[in-house]
Amino acid sequence: MIKLKTNPREIAAVDEIYRNLSRRLTSDGLSSCPVSLCSAVVRLSLAQSCGKCTPCRLGLSQLDKSLSDILSGDGDLETINLIEKTARVLTASADCAIGFEAGRTVYTCVKAFRDEFVSHIENGGCISHYENPVPCVAYCPAHVDIPGYIALVNSGNYADAIRVIRKDNPFPSACALICEHPCEHHCRRGLVDDSVNIRGLKRMAVDNAGEVENPECLPDTGKKIAVIGAGPSGLTAAYYLRLMGHSVTVYEQRKSAGGMLRYGIPAYRLPREALDREIASIISTGIDLKTGVSVGKDITFDEIKNDSDAVYLSVGAHSDNKLGIEGEDGNGVISAVELLRGIGDGNYPDFSGKRVIVVGGGNVAMDCTRSSMRLGAESVICAYRRRKEDMTALPEEIEGAIEEGCEISTLIAPEKIELDEKGNVAALWVKPQMISVVSRGRPSVVNADTPSVRLPADIIVVAIGQKIDSAYFEENGIPANRGRFSADATCNIKGVEGVFAGGDCVTGPATAIKAIAAGKVAARAIDNYLGFNHIPAVDVEIPNPKAGSFPACGRINLSERPADERKQDFGLMECPMTLQQATQESSRCLRCDHYGYGSFRNGRTWKW
Repeated sequence: MIKLKTNPREIAAVDEIYRNLSRRLTSDGLSSCPVSLCSAVVRLSLAQSCGKCTPCRLGLSQLDKSLSDILSGDGDLETINLIEKTARVLTASADCAIGFEAGRTVYTCVKAFRDEFVSHIENGGCISHYENPVPCVAYCPAHVDIPGYIALVNSGNYADAIRVIRKDNPFPSACALICEHPCEHHCRRGLVDDSVNIRGLKRMAVDNAGEVENPECLPDTGKKIAVIGAGPSGLTAAYYLRLMGHSVTVYEQRKSAGGMLRYGIPAYRLPREALDREIASIISTGIDLKTGVSVGKDITFDEIKNDSDAVYLSVGAHSDNKLGIEGEDGNGVISAVELLRGIGDGNYPDFSGKRVIVVGGGNVAMDCTRSSMRLGAESVICAYRRRKEDMTALPEEIEGAIEEGCEISTLIAPEKIELDEKGNVAALWVKPQMISVVSRGRPSVVNADTPSVRLPADIIVVAIGQKIDSAYFEENGIPANRGRFSADATCNIKGVEGVFAGGDCVTGPATAIKAIAAGKVAARAIDNYLGFNHIPAVDVEIPNPKAGSFPACGRINLSERPADERKQDFGLMECPMTLQQATQESSRCLRCDHYGYGSFRNGRTWKW
């Protein structure tokens, strides 16, 4: 007899187990042992396996035994080779994803962490010594003491919260508004319900702290440092070097400092008055800022180098990439760099009644899309060649653009730009795409077997990435690879005495917080190069956590002004937390600096 087999309680329990497992893996920090994680994946796969196919049945069992041998100290170097070989065979021959994906995961782990496997054999444990066992601190590129300032926000001590942030990041206001908050991605609160709204709590501190004075600079060292580029990386390096007692001169090509914070992020996300106040605070430490100075035209690199004890290169990615299609030189085709740079200088083009198409899928493309709507466009389409879920823009930016009336058109690739008889843009021809095999971590696309599509347009904004204009510096002896300066993890350029580089000019276009982190690293490296060991610190008392349990509690998300209102202007679109919201949200922090592994490391790093 056929029966309906349902047990709601069992189904709900299994679903909850998998949800908890997913949250646990997502919230895992950098302090976990990769060999133990690898072993856990294999044992989970064994529990899921039906055992029908030989590769899965025997392969997973062999991997489990070999990994257990390594963790228990009974393995040897040949065991690692056996794990690698078994994983390859399992990947190639298992019938279903339970087997071949487990094999692929193990193989990837061995390749990435072979030295960890060897350390377990030779030393009985991991070789990794993580400086920041607290996940949010570890995943913040600048390693800001996040639990510390959240505790201070919870206690209402906003000024000290800013002081704690500034120990590692001199841009608390900018990051409170535009940071991509990688710290939240692995927040352990996710084990309970959802990550803490860290960026929102930072803004609570910024909005309520008032004017917070910078620390006093250390006595003058007599050393002179030149910084080329007044973006987030250059100004960060200049700030910390000045606090260390060095004389710092910053050269900036544009008429105003800020780099891509000013010329790449619209005012509706980062108001110019907030950015100007932050930059003024940094400069007030005694930094000599020279704007409107182009290195290579107004002053040579050799002149700067000869007049300085050290030089930090932090030029931004201010050159645009081209589509490389017919009609790209037509009237009405502009680059994202050109559009956002003009807006940054206060020159707002009039798009009234225009049909605008923005090509690209990153945050810059979203900035151009939403800015075009604010500039009066009749319609705005963001054209992207992959799916919406493949876009690199923040999900909230994409959803915000849709709310404001912009259209996200996916799986279409630019083919040619149609121009009228006067050379003006008339349309963008696109070729429909089909999602295909995964390459480099995300699905690639191929041309779909369907006709090309004509999208009428008056303005086309190309937002497919930026690049560094490195030619002049390469001519003057700075090594580069594909237009990016060659610097190591300490921002040192090997073979070029006293010259350091960091930020976008080394990594390519990245986030503001990554540029800030590079500036912090460069400041420490330059200080050491000059023969010093100045260590920035902060003298702030962090409140102890309150005793009690941590019941599940929903996350407070920041709201925005109504879409019909905010799309009419460049005023700040995001609304801050109320005191009630911030008190509840900050109470959700599990204080990983105090509990668990964080307590073994004294909870935090008070000094660099």
